[in-house]
Amino acid sequence: MPAIQLHHLRAFQLVAATGGIRRSADMLYRASSAITRSVATLEASLGTQLFERKGRGMLLTAAGEVVRLRAQIIEAELREVRDDAARLGAREGYLVSGMDALFNERRLQVATMLADVHHMPTVAQAMGMSQSGVSQALAKLEEGLGQSLFRRTAHGMLPSDAGSRWIVRFNRVLVELDHILADLAALNGVLEGVVTVGALPLARTLVLPAAIAALVKKYPRVRVRSLESPYEELAAGLLSGRVDFVIGALRESAGRELERTVLMQDASAVIARADHPLARKRALSFDDLASYPWVLSRADAPLRKSLDRFCREHGRTPPQAAVETGDLALLRGLLLSSDMLTVLSPHQLHYEIQAGQLAVLPFHAPGLERQIGVTTRAGAHLAPAAKALLAELKEVAAAVRTANK
Repeated sequence: MPAIQLHHLRAFQLVAATGGIRRSADMLYRASSAITRSVATLEASLGTQLFERKGRGMLLTAAGEVVRLRAQIIEAELREVRDDAARLGAREGYLVSGMDALFNERRLQVATMLADVHHMPTVAQAMGMSQSGVSQALAKLEEGLGQSLFRRTAHGMLPSDAGSRWIVRFNRVLVELDHILADLAALNGVLEGVVTVGALPLARTLVLPAAIAALVKKYPRVRVRSLESPYEELAAGLLSGRVDFVIGALRESAGRELERTVLMQDASAVIARADHPLARKRALSFDDLASYPWVLSRADAPLRKSLDRFCREHGRTPPQAAVETGDLALLRGLLLSSDMLTVLSPHQLHYEIQAGQLAVLPFHAPGLERQIGVTTRAGAHLAPAAKALLAELKEVAAAVRTANK
């Protein structure tokens, strides 16, 4: 459970907005003493003073400004949920209650975990709650929103259409809570926290390892988690806030909710083992390649689509893959132990090429260039450690660009 409680953060946000305890108490229909306790509890849990108490009101400290930014993001996310529920309620003829039901991190955790595991007893055990406690937490959310968040199926508890939309935002809220402590540590000159990176194949061999190594050398309290899932799963992680950014070959259809930043250009090449019969030739044609088997990425992969398009533009039938795989270890083993060919970025097989095990064949293939870059959620306010890793990635990419000139 996060150290920060959402109802305390809400009280803090109102005090910051109004500049005083009494006006905040009136807006929340609570006693002034309750608002004072909420702010004091929040300050104690964070270990820092958020306000300077002045005769003219409550003034934010530097730490208070940092916390307020996250509090505003959290409130905006929960307000979107409430407003969406209100629109559904207006169409279906019922009223949605206020925001109170949403400002409870325990309830949001129950909903997000249930969306992952689909099994209420598992959620109860993981959270140290009774099953009736989990049911009550979920019921409070559904009562406040006027909609069922889940439906019972043969495959367990699955989110409803509305629940799917709202649970994405609940995830973001919980991530923002985690970021508050890292933000305050950075304010005090300490970079810490966990960076979760979605790593696509094109960046795993050179760019990302070099950037991570530089980051942890500078900031030993930072931890990095790398996820090697298909792009669609990583993009879903971006939207929920569980993934900070994705690095690799940029997709053309990223969507309006995602932003792309180009780091460098990459040109793919035909690669085989160093003592392959074709490696002895000075230049290769399509006919030279035609008699050898291929190991290629899957048909729906961006590089495979680019290869097929390149061949058709030159009046040739795209090669048929003897093996389709996205596993670099399997591809490497096949190339080293056979006469198979592949089309891949030399960066991905850098160490094997450098060691003289594999070779780039002399086949001119203009048009197989791709952009390597970073994809983030539009409007996301990254944690300090994630920003630091992005800075390292830009430095590594700049060094690669310079080396390739």
